[in-house]
Amino acid sequence: MAWGWAVLAVAAGGAVGAVVRHLLTVAPWGTLRGVLVANTTGSAGLGAVFALVESPGLVLLLGTGLCGALTTWSTLAVQTAELGRRAAAHAGAYLFLSVVLGLAAALLTLAVLR
Repeated sequence: MAWGWAVLAVAAGGAVGAVVRHLLTVAPWGTLRGVLVANTTGSAGLGAVFALVESPGLVLLLGTGLCGALTTWSTLAVQTAELGRRAAAHAGAYLFLSVVLGLAAALLTLAVLR
């Protein structure tokens, strides 16, 4: 795939993923839960991409672009730090739950789709 098309594929997928992530964080359940949902679904989505997609262009569009923009590990780090200033046990539980759910979603999706 030509470099220019690869960049466009990542940018297009990233635009959609970023908007979805934003919508999840302003949804009625709030930012913390929205990021948890974004990271978990993004992990499952990336698992699906790796299990099902063979086209390099689609991997860039859906994996690098969409799932990359949807998942928000930098936001997770900042939110965990902020939560830790108020309630260390809640911060630890939130971080643990985020990692476990993300890993479980990716592994389960890979197992089911392969």
